[in-house]
Amino acid sequence: MGDPNIAISLTLKNEGGYVNSPEDPGGATKYGVTQRDMPNVNIADITPEQATQYYLTQGTPPFWNPLYADINDQFLTNKIFDLGVLFGVETAVKILQGSLGISPADGLFGPHTLQVLNAANPVMALGSFKTALCAHAILIGHNEPMFTTGWLRRINS
Repeated sequence: MGDPNIAISLTLKNEGGYVNSPEDPGGATKYGVTQRDMPNVNIADITPEQATQYYLTQGTPPFWNPLYADINDQFLTNKIFDLGVLFGVETAVKILQGSLGISPADGLFGPHTLQVLNAANPVMALGSFKTALCAHAILIGHNEPMFTTGWLRRINS
């Protein structure tokens, strides 16, 4: 079953510490949480615990979907959560649904997506999801080429 603490801790490591790059349209960020996400807090000072709480309770749709806890494979849980933070939850779920052959891919991780995912071979499902994510990263990378290599590395980690 998918453990949120494992998935979120990996994402916090992947997202890293405070960054305020002029090339990043997200602006000031720490652990993947932007200043816009927590406007009343100095984002440079947030703790891993605050970022974890944010991921467990915030977002539309929420970053941590309670159904993720019912995913049979922790590696899939980690990747779905992490790439939802990186590319947006709906985008990551649409890509997952497409890689599983779910049509229409609506970007909502609900009971049907969970059922299809858990019925799939986890190694094959993870591989096809990562392949589809790489294609997405390359496609959008022409708009933000300075990030593409990092995105591909993260997808394949």
